[in-house]
Amino acid sequence: MASAEVHVRVCEQEILKYDLEIKALIQDIKEFSGPQSKLTEINTDVKKCFHNLRLRIQDLEQIALEQDKESDKQALVSQVDGHRKQMLSNQTAWRKANLASKLSIDKMEKQALFNGASDAVRQRKMTKEGLAQTTSGITENLMSISRMMAQQVQQSEDTITTLATSSKTVQETNEEFKTMTGTIQLGRKLITKYNRRELTDKLLIFLALALFLATVLYILKKRLFPFL
Repeated sequence: MASAEVHVRVCEQEILKYDLEIKALIQDIKEFSGPQSKLTEINTDVKKCFHNLRLRIQDLEQIALEQDKESDKQALVSQVDGHRKQMLSNQTAWRKANLASKLSIDKMEKQALFNGASDAVRQRKMTKEGLAQTTSGITENLMSISRMMAQQVQQSEDTITTLATSSKTVQETNEEFKTMTGTIQLGRKLITKYNRRELTDKLLIFLALALFLATVLYILKKRLFPFL
């Protein structure tokens, strides 16, 4: 049970991490103004994040199906549904951001044609500098989140290792108890057997003594009172 809870926690943490990364990338697309090749690279990163997110949600769903208690199963299934709804919301926001970015790029290109090459170059330079600053800030935030998630995942792995070691120790102790129980039962049987043997020996000694006394009395009777 404890191991399952740790796996659920790890899945939830990774789902949160990918969700935050997707939101940050969508924000980059909304504020993006060119070039088109860079936008394609960002969208590729978004697709990778969605793929990883989908896998983690499937892992969480598999854990839910393996639950013994119906209440635990339903709770995890509800979480899976919530994550899938959030993923669909992110996909919708992603499409809207791409549309807005393309419109912004088209608008800027038209303004460049009307205002002249020099004004276009100056405007793109300013836009790139602002975008670079925004991207740098978002990247730092994502790196901080990733480090935090990595620490939590490491802690979860350590917890799993500790649980596995404890489980092994309990199993070994149980085997020792079983062996001791068998030894005690065997000793009990031997003691019972010896008690019975002692009683039998006492009975035989008593019978032999009685026979001996009877024989002595018989001999004395014949010698002392032969006329009887």
